[in-house]
Amino acid sequence: MPGNSQRKGAVKRKGKGNTAGSGGRVRRGLEGRGPTPKAEDRPYHVAHKRANGDERPSAGRTRTPEKRTGRPGSGPEWVVGRNAVLEAMEAEIPVKSAYVAEGAERDDRLREVFKLAADRSTPMLQVTRAELDRLTAGAIHQGLALQLPEYSYAHPDDLLAAALDSDTEPLIVALDSITDPRNLGAVIRSAAAFGAHGVLIPERRSAGMTAAAWKTSAGAAARLPVARATNLNRTLRAYSNAGLRLVGLDGEADTDLAATEGISGPLVLVVGSEGAGLSRLVREACDSMASIPMTSTVESLNAGVAAGIALYEISRQRRTP
Repeated sequence: MPGNSQRKGAVKRKGKGNTAGSGGRVRRGLEGRGPTPKAEDRPYHVAHKRANGDERPSAGRTRTPEKRTGRPGSGPEWVVGRNAVLEAMEAEIPVKSAYVAEGAERDDRLREVFKLAADRSTPMLQVTRAELDRLTAGAIHQGLALQLPEYSYAHPDDLLAAALDSDTEPLIVALDSITDPRNLGAVIRSAAAFGAHGVLIPERRSAGMTAAAWKTSAGAAARLPVARATNLNRTLRAYSNAGLRLVGLDGEADTDLAATEGISGPLVLVVGSEGAGLSRLVREACDSMASIPMTSTVESLNAGVAAGIALYEISRQRRTP
């Protein structure tokens, strides 16, 4: 019966008094030890090891892949996905290594990538799907990825020296705050087509030579140097001191590019972003501003198209006797 203390096993055991609680013996044992140190100050604590960079992953635990950071265009560039990889291979973009996941399903795209890699002696490495996930920082790779080599930028001084030593009038295209790599690639392609000696981009707040830029340039990036300036405004002023005229494109400028003085001589064509245009300091560094005449129904052209039109006009005037 519930509550019946006479049932078997219901025996009251007698002790020697009340047990010590946290306010008795235990509290006296802690007196004089002071406050508990912070986790970062305890050598045995994981927070201390993490703060000092000596944390080691425990057995059976995989660390979360670190996110790749850095300036645009620095470090390895990855092309992932079967369509993207095949297009990159067909465009003959420089490839450091190709990676395929173990057990990846064979289809026409994968077989064509294998064929192109073999024809060009491109290293083809087979890795586990987990390893490919880690290498590509969790991107959707469909079992296939390309690692591009780090792009080797020219020095702005070397770009200027090469332009001055050329048999033709120096022509350099400078880009201010162009963040779309496809626009960068389009400018490189137009610059190569119309006889420019190179392209100058800023180190910060600018697209770099990514896979998208390589592809859009249609191979021109392998022939035309791209220089990266730590301070674009300072580099432009150095080019100006060397005798090159700085002409900036501005849709609101009163002067038509075709009527702009000095574009057939040593020149730096400065192109800004479609939205913000040229920054204040870059605008102040320019000797003149010029526009491309358009109908009122079109507000602006993107940087790639505007640079192509301007470079054609410059090339036309230089060919005119």
